[in-house]
Amino acid sequence: MKKVLLTFLGLLLVSSIFAQFSLEQVLSSAFPSELKASPVKNQIAWVFNQTGSRNIFLAEAPDFKPRKLTNYEGDNGQEINNITFLPNGKSLLFIRGGANNSAGEIPNPAELQGTVERAIFKIDLDGKNLKKVVNGAYPRVSPNGNTLAYIAGGQIWTLNLDSANISPKKLFHSRGSQGSIRWSPDGNKIAFVSSRGDHNFIGVCDIVTQQIKYIDPGVDGDIDPTWSPDGKSIAFIRVPFTKDALIFGPERASLPWSIRVVDLMTGQAKEIWKAQKGVGSNFFAGGLVADNHLFWTSDNMIIFPYEGDGWHHLYSVSANGGNAKLLTPDKGEVEYAFLSNDKKTVIYNSNIGDIDRRHIRSVTASGNLKQITTGQGIEWSPVQTSDGKLAILRSDANVPARPSVVATDGKIKDIAPEFIPNDFPSNQLVTPQAVMITATDGMQIPAQLFLPKNHKAGEKHPAAIFFHGGSRRQMLLGFNYGEYYHKAYSLNQYLVSQGYVVLSVNYRSGIGYGMEFREAENYGATGASEYNDVVGAGLFLKSREDIDGSKIGLWGGSYGGYLTALGLAKASDLFAAGVDIHGVHDWNVVVKNFIPNYDANKRAEWAKVAYQSSPMPYVNSWKSPVLLIHGDDDRNVPFSETVTIAEALRKNDVYMEQLIFPDEVHSFLLYQNWLNAYKATANFFDKFLKKK
Repeated sequence: MKKVLLTFLGLLLVSSIFAQFSLEQVLSSAFPSELKASPVKNQIAWVFNQTGSRNIFLAEAPDFKPRKLTNYEGDNGQEINNITFLPNGKSLLFIRGGANNSAGEIPNPAELQGTVERAIFKIDLDGKNLKKVVNGAYPRVSPNGNTLAYIAGGQIWTLNLDSANISPKKLFHSRGSQGSIRWSPDGNKIAFVSSRGDHNFIGVCDIVTQQIKYIDPGVDGDIDPTWSPDGKSIAFIRVPFTKDALIFGPERASLPWSIRVVDLMTGQAKEIWKAQKGVGSNFFAGGLVADNHLFWTSDNMIIFPYEGDGWHHLYSVSANGGNAKLLTPDKGEVEYAFLSNDKKTVIYNSNIGDIDRRHIRSVTASGNLKQITTGQGIEWSPVQTSDGKLAILRSDANVPARPSVVATDGKIKDIAPEFIPNDFPSNQLVTPQAVMITATDGMQIPAQLFLPKNHKAGEKHPAAIFFHGGSRRQMLLGFNYGEYYHKAYSLNQYLVSQGYVVLSVNYRSGIGYGMEFREAENYGATGASEYNDVVGAGLFLKSREDIDGSKIGLWGGSYGGYLTALGLAKASDLFAAGVDIHGVHDWNVVVKNFIPNYDANKRAEWAKVAYQSSPMPYVNSWKSPVLLIHGDDDRNVPFSETVTIAEALRKNDVYMEQLIFPDEVHSFLLYQNWLNAYKATANFFDKFLKKK
């Protein structure tokens, strides 16, 4: 009895030191996304996801007091995105509902029994007259606001927004799948991309005659049509087709991509710029978060992203052709970007000068660069109101994401602080520190180290290593700008509050540290070189005096689940337990999910390396217990990946627990599923990393 009492008192003491807040508290803040600005009023709108209840909010100058525009209630799993203000400043459009899977099914993890659909809705800015417009996606409104163009069934449809009695009509029918709708400045034409599998065309449709013309057609992947300010020309990016291109392997160089301009009157096409061979010749489409990769300025310059110096920077070139000018020098990369209202300046965020954060800058085509925000925070998603005021989303190490406005002196004012609950544990969170770990092949790998409050040198702690997904992601020194990783940062903070030391690893093949780091040799399906980072992270922690080297766990989702499984399968002597959330276990299965015509039998050598780069071949040496978490409507990593690894682990008598979410997708749509997954993760680690 005395021993039981002492054990209870010991647990009570540990609880008083570390258990300062709950997972519900640290996941309670509303996450903002889809920040947009009205073209005619000093208004901004965004989506708040508050514990699964998603709604649009509106704020207007000068006080920018937020008000709720829609009133959807409950943790229903229905996404809201693609907010689009109408030019008259009276209404906006949005999409509600997720994209269908290969079977044509709309996500429905809440098992809603009514109609579940992906539809375009319209609502007045006073919150009245909410109505469904049409089933479809990617809405684009004409400059005069009368006509909606959208995508349904891979084709472009139009609808008169001024008449409730006119049915939508297919604008035209074309082979392939149509996308990237771009209205001409006068609203008389639409440019679009027609995807044909191994090539893309840029098309232009005359709205009046409904005639289609493909401009400068070729055998390549033409993307990103961009109208000139006068509407007389179109610029686009040409990416040469590469027959052997796959995914999840390094692409440091390829046939160089180029920018072309077509005069629509004459049909004459001209290459105005072309990437050099070698570094930067491969077009990195995922580097810029923007409506388009080309910005055509009012002074006839085109600003574009390019990795010519090994970093994802902005450059400018005359629309008539010539040499390109580097606009954003130094180590770091450009991410969110848009062209200012006057079409003279690109406003963007970057980690230049602060590699593990993001700050806002602006630059003109001539290279006039201005730093707008600085400090210890993270800023992203800048937009500009009609009077030029800047609104952003931001976070920091202790305060989660929130919408804000930036004053002319650079000071930032949060505009919806009430959506961070009073019991949100900001003052109980720790500030992670940037560290470098040495991978087992000698490569230096950036990471963030979370130490518990009241940390004492030499006092032993269990440890958890986190790997983000992607792999084209970067964890930061604060709450992440991606909702998935914003939540992951919250769980890392919770684990720290429970007495764990946490190491968040920005392993090779992630973004933020340059092209050579992102396109690391032999990464992913071509050799799993990131495994060196996994083991290096474990050895880094094991060498610390404050870590119990026998109690180091791994966790991560998607690509992070892959690295977790790889670590457990190949180094169970180093890692005591792991939580594998929708992880990759056989690259050949996952590659086919993204490239349906991939045939491992026709790519025997590549497929062999891909399999050897997967956890499955090493399952016989997997000894450590694992928790598998997956939704069975996952469109990124097939659910079969978890089914297969579970079978193999059972055959080898490896301790395994599972948490399966019926009808849930890759990035869980239900708040309750996130909460259950994270509670299960924390409990699993407690079971195997805190036991005596």
